[in-house]
Amino acid sequence: MNFSIIIYIIGYVLKIEGILMLAPTLVGVFYGEKQYIGFLIAALITLAVGLLTSFKKPKNQVFYAKEAFVSVPLSWIFASLFGCLPFVITGDIPHFVDAFFEIVSGFTTTGSSILTDVEALSHASLFWRSFSHWIGGMGILVFILSVLPIASGATMHLMRAESPGPQVDKVVPKIKDTSIMLYIIYAAMTVLQIILLIIGNTPLFDSVTLAFGTAGTGGFSIKNLGLAAYSPYVQYICGIFMIMFGVNFNVYILLIRKHLKQALRFEEARWYAIIIILAVALITVNTKYLFPTFEEAFRHAFFQVGSIITTTGYATYDFSAFYPIFSQTILIFLMFIGACAGSTGGGIKVSRITIMAKTVRDELARIVHPRAIKKVRNEGKTVDHSTVRSINIFLMGYLAIFAISLLLISLDNFDFSTNFSAVAATVNNIGPGLSKVGPYGNFSEFSDFSKLVFCFNMIAGRLEILPMLVLLNPKTWSRPFKYHHKKRVN
Repeated sequence: MNFSIIIYIIGYVLKIEGILMLAPTLVGVFYGEKQYIGFLIAALITLAVGLLTSFKKPKNQVFYAKEAFVSVPLSWIFASLFGCLPFVITGDIPHFVDAFFEIVSGFTTTGSSILTDVEALSHASLFWRSFSHWIGGMGILVFILSVLPIASGATMHLMRAESPGPQVDKVVPKIKDTSIMLYIIYAAMTVLQIILLIIGNTPLFDSVTLAFGTAGTGGFSIKNLGLAAYSPYVQYICGIFMIMFGVNFNVYILLIRKHLKQALRFEEARWYAIIIILAVALITVNTKYLFPTFEEAFRHAFFQVGSIITTTGYATYDFSAFYPIFSQTILIFLMFIGACAGSTGGGIKVSRITIMAKTVRDELARIVHPRAIKKVRNEGKTVDHSTVRSINIFLMGYLAIFAISLLLISLDNFDFSTNFSAVAATVNNIGPGLSKVGPYGNFSEFSDFSKLVFCFNMIAGRLEILPMLVLLNPKTWSRPFKYHHKKRVN
């Protein structure tokens, strides 16, 4: 294990994070809030630690998959440990575990919160919460990869360890160029949403924070009522952009390159659209009696489906309290399906669902026709055995974490609906669940132990399970065996 390069990468992440903390510091200065001092102190501390640990590039730059699968989760953990300092120093969230939970939820774009009164926070803290969504949405290290001065092979390992989905490929020849292209698209779509929200008479601060939450598919709101506090226009704009950010970004790259036919043939995006259309139609029909007009029923269904399947977590209506069980069940299913691979969304991912479905279909066909040769295909390519194996390993790890987490948090003695949906909301990076953790509830009543379990779930879910399991595996840290051969005596 090359510890020097791992420490260097973590230091580089902290150095960038310290610089990014200056943004909420300036927001605090602009609004004349004393909390800017706490953000400035936290920024200087983070920047100092980052500079000390990445001051000198290590001589040994050997970097393999093992180093990547350790560097990525440790980078997220340390970014969260330092990222929660502003909340603690300013006193906006004085309890460390609560502050840690909040920033982990921000960086992982989960959107779960321990806050009972969001509007009591300073503008600086509100901005940092939403900005953390935008930072974590595309991936902390995807941004770092565009500037990190290490070998290209190492950057590919890092990108594979952090990026969501069963397969990660370069969309342009160089990884740095891939990272830059992704962030250009990401930033351009964010700016476009901000402009459209401002056109709808939404205040600038609200427009920026809403766009950050939508782009990162995070869901932190600056209002206690969430998106219910805004006009139908704002709800439609945010709903549309949530769905857009849940699409595999390779589709946008194909469109930019004018490969329209290839973009339209993108199988995962088609299934993603079909699932959304079907879910919206079913929920609209099932809930139309709850609203005075069909348009209102459709709008809330469209928004909630978009919010849940993209794992954003914004809410315009308390579906946990008022939606029929049929509609709630559909939303629970969407929690597990999630968005597309290569997007900012969480969940199992549509691509994994489709590949698993095809695998089952072909296996059933082999039972009926044993001599038939069937190969699973996805996006026009044959899915190799290693991809199917990685999906199976992901699912086993996913189910194990889900079951163990459900058992551990049951020590708090809340009802099963609360516990089950809380675990689903954190592992899938969704935000709201049902009952006590519904759209207008929060996680404040859980014990510190349960909150730390949820923090693990959020990071594990964002990093697709395996990096966190590798980090916890004792063999990761053990030294390889050295074989000593005796000299042959002639």
